[in-house]
Amino acid sequence: MARGRGGPTITQVAEAAGVSRATVSRVLNQHPSVDPGIGARVREAAQRLQYRPNATARNLSTGRTRTIALIIPDLGNPMFQSLLRGISRAAEADGYSVLVAEAGSPDTEAGLARDARHQCDAIMLVSPRMDDLSLEEVLDQAGPVVVLNRRPLNPRTGVVAIDYASGMHQLVEHLRELGHRDLVYVAGPPRSAAHRERLAALHSLTGADPSLTLQVLPGGATMSAGYEAAEAVLASQATAALAFNDLVAFGLQSRLNEFGVNVPGDISVAGFDGIELSRFAVPRLTSVGQEQLDAGSVAWSLLHQRLQVGDSTGRVPPSRVPTAPGRDGTEDPAAEDLATLPFGWVREGRDWTLLAGGTLLAAAASGSSMPPLHRP
Repeated sequence: MARGRGGPTITQVAEAAGVSRATVSRVLNQHPSVDPGIGARVREAAQRLQYRPNATARNLSTGRTRTIALIIPDLGNPMFQSLLRGISRAAEADGYSVLVAEAGSPDTEAGLARDARHQCDAIMLVSPRMDDLSLEEVLDQAGPVVVLNRRPLNPRTGVVAIDYASGMHQLVEHLRELGHRDLVYVAGPPRSAAHRERLAALHSLTGADPSLTLQVLPGGATMSAGYEAAEAVLASQATAALAFNDLVAFGLQSRLNEFGVNVPGDISVAGFDGIELSRFAVPRLTSVGQEQLDAGSVAWSLLHQRLQVGDSTGRVPPSRVPTAPGRDGTEDPAAEDLATLPFGWVREGRDWTLLAGGTLLAAAASGSSMPPLHRP
């Protein structure tokens, strides 16, 4: 069969299978209404002709790209690489691709997320460092969204979070059993939610045990941050150093080795995250693991559920909402009842409603709730 310059077409597949173009389209889009025998015939013809659907045309017709965006703060961090691997594998199994963007600065995260949403069906925000207000605005404007390693204020947001308090409790308890009482924490980035949660857990643990002391030193999220903090750690006279993450602990331990400090003979060092690199430190780094591959798969599962919810249902039009009944069960509230009912805009999840005397006058929603095909 002759092929066009761009390869076999859907028309050629239809002719080879003896069906219509519409049937080929339904089969390739996994429509359940197609007879299994016809479906098998179409797929065999498509495979024999090496037909590949035109992704651009399909996206225009469906309003979907079958692509998600993953926004992460640091591509060099092995923990985020493990998450990316887990998410990519799970998404690929469901026919989705993953675009990855690095937000080098907390100030660029929100804009990057909005831009990515214009090109993808949904986004994942990994350990976002933007302030709470900016995060809530992104969640309102760029949904569907799933957030990893942070708990937004909106309870309806899909979240995959790490129990930092439990992990830190295990680490401190381990050090306490070894006889350590003087601890020093090499902090993470100040705008990191993970750092704030880990530090809060440490303060809670040391506050509950008067025998423990805790010093906090500025640090960061990289090996260089740990390397540069080594002198301050030694000056603290602490017997055990806890680092914000494994990279910081790795850098700290490397510098201590250069100083000739015996780890753990002179001072113990512990990290957080359980990245694969930690087992190559000398000596092997003590750390709290997080099972990143599982977290990535869970995150995709949450996001995929949101993607499968259709766009053809929404809030009832304000003009069709019945008037709130009064105390006596009638449709029109009494004047004294109206005086006690709210008037103004009220937030309900990600939407805003304008209420007057219990009656819904209007509802506001961001354009992110519209299919990309219609949004412009």
